Amino acid sequence: MTTNNAEKQQNTGFRIAKTKLQSSPASPESFRTLPTPARPTLDASDVVVPEGYVVEPVMAGLSFPTDITFADDGTVFVSEGGSSWPTRPYMPARVIVRHPNGETEAITMNVQAGPRGISWRDGELYMALKGGFHMQVVKYNLATGKLTVLIDQIPSGGWHEPGGPIFGPDGLMYFGHGSVSQQGVPLPAGFTVDLAKHPNAHDVPGQDVTLTGNNVSTRDPRLPYPYLVETGAFKPFGTPAQKGEVIKGEKFCNSAVWRSRPDGTDVELLAWGIRNPFGMAINDAGDLYVTDNDFEEKGERAIANDPDRIWHIKNARQPFGSIQTPDWYGFPDLCGDGLPVNHEKHLPSRGTKAELLLENPPPWAGPAMFLEQPHSCMCKMDFSRSDAFGHKGELFVAEWGTLAPLNSPRPEDLSHGFRVIRVNVETGTAEPFFHNRKMGPASSFGTGGIERPVSCKFSPDGKSLYVLDFGVVQVTTGSMYAYAHTGVLWKVSRKEDNNG
Repeated sequence: MTTNNAEKQQNTGFRIAKTKLQSSPASPESFRTLPTPARPTLDASDVVVPEGYVVEPVMAGLSFPTDITFADDGTVFVSEGGSSWPTRPYMPARVIVRHPNGETEAITMNVQAGPRGISWRDGELYMALKGGFHMQVVKYNLATGKLTVLIDQIPSGGWHEPGGPIFGPDGLMYFGHGSVSQQGVPLPAGFTVDLAKHPNAHDVPGQDVTLTGNNVSTRDPRLPYPYLVETGAFKPFGTPAQKGEVIKGEKFCNSAVWRSRPDGTDVELLAWGIRNPFGMAINDAGDLYVTDNDFEEKGERAIANDPDRIWHIKNARQPFGSIQTPDWYGFPDLCGDGLPVNHEKHLPSRGTKAELLLENPPPWAGPAMFLEQPHSCMCKMDFSRSDAFGHKGELFVAEWGTLAPLNSPRPEDLSHGFRVIRVNVETGTAEPFFHNRKMGPASSFGTGGIERPVSCKFSPDGKSLYVLDFGVVQVTTGSMYAYAHTGVLWKVSRKEDNNG
C-alpha cells in the first residue's frame, strides 16, 4: 500500500538558520594539548590500523556528533545531536559545515532532540531528526535556506533513534526508526530519560499482532512513593495488555525500515521488528543492510547474551511499491540469534527474566547476515567502493562501544566495541580495522586514541575513510554522562596517498 502525504505534512515548527562559525587550523602537534579536561590530548599513534594505512585527526571539539556526509565538492557536514542524552554541559543541536576553502558555518535548529543521520543529494542536505512524538525526515537547501519536512508521522519520543536517510542506486530514499521502549515495554529507566517528556509514547507494530497478556510490573516513577503498575507491549507506560488482545499494525510504526521517493511520497514499509536500525548502508547492487543493537541485561525484562547484528533487508530488492507484507526481524520477542528472549541461553543473572509478549508472531526474516559480540553497539556504516582504498565491496561499521556496567553485569562486555570493523557481506565474517592498542575508550587508559566511533563514511573520491568519534562518555552501574567538546573526526587513508 502506498500513500501520498505531501498535502498532510507541514513544517510543524522549528526554526533553522545558518550562522558563521569560528574555527582555526590545527597542526598535528596542537592536537596533543587540547583545552578540554575530559579529553586533553589526541595521539594518532595510539590508534591501530592495518599495515599500509595511516590515521590522523582532522577536526576536534565536536559535541555529541552523530553522522557525517559530503557534498560533491568535498564540503564536510557533521551533525551534532544536542543534549538529548544526559550531557555536560547542555549543547544545542546543529550541523557543522566545513567548506573546501576552510570557511565554516553551522546550521542551527531548535528541535527538541536533534539530527541523527544526514545525507547530501542534489544540492540539498537530508536529515533524520529525533524529537517529540514523531521522528522527522527533512531536507534543507543551503543556497535558499528553505526547509521542507518530508516525513512527520513515525512514532518516536522514546529510547531509540532514527536511521538514515540514505539513497539507493534506484534513486529512492531509505530510512528507519528504532523502538520507543528499551525492552519491549516502556520501563522506568527509559522513562526518566525520554518518556518523562513523552508519557504517552509507545511502540507500534508493523503488522497485526495478538498479545499474550504477559505484562511487566514496575514501580511508577511519576509518584513520590512506591507504587506498582503493569505495562503491556505496544502500550503507553502503565497500561496493561489483555490476553488475546489484537493490536493493529500500521505502516507508520516503529522498530522499522521504509523507503519512499526522495520527496517523501509513496512511503513503503519494508521491515519491522528491528530494535534499533541506526546504521543503514546500501551497496551498488541495491542490497540494503541495517545494524541492530541487542537487548539489555537489567531491569524488569532483562535479557542476557543477545548479540548485536546486521540484517540484510531482502525486501529492498523487490520492485518499488510491490511489498504487501513487511518482513519481521524479531523485536520484541526474539534475540539476534533467533532464539526467544526466555530461552535458557538468554536468562539474566541480573534483573527479572523476560516473558513472551506476542501470541502468534509473524515468520522470522532471519538469520542475521552478521552477529557481533553483545553490547558492541554497532552504529553507522558505509561500503568501500574504491580499489584505491581497498576492500572494495566490504562494509565498514562503526562500533560505539558498550554501556556496561550500566546495561550488563558481565565483565567480558566491558571492552566490546570501541572500534571500526570491516564486514564481508558475502561470508558474514569480519575483521577489526580501526581501534586502540588497548581495547576500550582512550579515556580509560589516559591515552590519546579513540573514544566511541559513531559513524564512518568514505570521501566522495573513495580514497579516504572518515571516522566520527562521539567523544567521552562516563558510564557507571547507574548512569551515563556524555561530555561536550570531546568529539573528533579522524581520517584513514593509504600511506602513499597521505604522503602525496
